[in-house]
Amino acid sequence: MLDAFNRHPSSVGESYGQHLAQASGFGVTMISAGAACLVHAVFPFWFEKTASLCVQRLHARMAARGRPDAAAHKALQA
Repeated sequence: MLDAFNRHPSSVGESYGQHLAQASGFGVTMISAGAACLVHAVFPFWFEKTASLCVQRLHARMAARGRPDAAAHKALQA
């Protein structure tokens, strides 16, 4: 049973807790970006680039996960 909870996190080099934190962070960011899109739909002059910037940042974070050069990628983001 525990294997089902640990198989995927370990495949990306994380513990269950680390994966929980990472996935939760991605989810909250996507929900926030979605809310910004909905507000932008009504008020097109608000949040003009919010969602697209969130997607770009999330893609960069996700692409760097589990890679040996992830630390170098993080350093470039700072």
